[in-house]
Amino acid sequence: MKKYLLYLFTAITLLCACTFTVQAAAEDKAPAELPGLTYDHSMELSYAQEFSVDYYNDGYTLITIADEGQYLLVPEGKEAPEGLDKNITVLQQPLDNIYLVATSAMDLFRAIDGIDNIRLSGTKENGWYIQEAKDAMEAGHMIYAGKYNAPDYELILNEGCDLAIESTMIHHNPEVQEKLEQFGIPVMVERSSYEPHPLGRTEWMKLYAVLLGKEDVAEKAFREQTDKLDKVLSSDDKDTGKTVAFFYINSTGAVNVRKSNDYVSEMIHLAGGTYVPDTGESDNALSTMNMQMEEFYAKAKDADYIIYNSTIDGELTSISELLAKSELLADFKAVKDGNVWCTGKNLFQETTGLGTMIEDIHTILTTEDDSLDELNYIHKLK
Repeated sequence: MKKYLLYLFTAITLLCACTFTVQAAAEDKAPAELPGLTYDHSMELSYAQEFSVDYYNDGYTLITIADEGQYLLVPEGKEAPEGLDKNITVLQQPLDNIYLVATSAMDLFRAIDGIDNIRLSGTKENGWYIQEAKDAMEAGHMIYAGKYNAPDYELILNEGCDLAIESTMIHHNPEVQEKLEQFGIPVMVERSSYEPHPLGRTEWMKLYAVLLGKEDVAEKAFREQTDKLDKVLSSDDKDTGKTVAFFYINSTGAVNVRKSNDYVSEMIHLAGGTYVPDTGESDNALSTMNMQMEEFYAKAKDADYIIYNSTIDGELTSISELLAKSELLADFKAVKDGNVWCTGKNLFQETTGLGTMIEDIHTILTTEDDSLDELNYIHKLK
């Protein structure tokens, strides 16, 4: 009888615990209660985990960014409800004079035809590889307003800036965010770089589309990239068994590699390859690490393919240029087999093209066409 009662007590305890867990999870996902507003629905997201969007009646929208805060988007001609939590930042539409400091977001605005809404740039004209941004600055439609840690406050105020979009680099200079907010300029800190899935980064275009009222445009552009990924994942040769090294050599001769849990490493995995070298578990938030050439040689010399990251020190055009950086590379299997590729400088600014990049990598891992020299984001070195 005692055993039965003990069993019954244990079962009831587990049932209550499970019930509590389910209720807690449901409560975690419950939409925020906003004074005077009625929740309608939430945005469906495929990969992004660092933000959410909840829609309320009369066109009000609540944006939540993980570890950064919440933003209530108020439709043009309407006001924020009284009694709103002071920790919720109010964004008043239309947003026509944005100060964009987070470079990765520019391509997402381009994809939703939102370049015209960006008046102020945190990057100079010669720092952009996105042609539409360069053109806008050349025409004077977009002007340089200082980088994240040294904005031109007077210019920003004179231009009537209605939103500053910053990367998490702003946390190194919190006084800048505080001053912008003191001037009445709301600051949104975006976290697309923290997305574990590559297309999670691309899906941030949906958040920016909410700001501009262009959700339909974003959905179409995002679907183009997910279709490319789906095509790769459903192919007969989705697992190629090929190893791929992705790196560049810095000015001191050290090799800069992506960490194994970085989004570039994940793109290689999704494309059907295995990333090398395996850097093991990461103990910090940095996405790259340096290693000496001798160590890199030992770990990556047998890689089937090399993709050289030219974003930092300029695009390479030949294998001889690569070997000039280190003679040890001549002994690499990929070099001997002629499987050496190089990224274009636009790769890391064109956040919308990550599905295309995965498709590019899959193509080089599976093609038997020796004449294939150039794809969307990478080209072959000879």
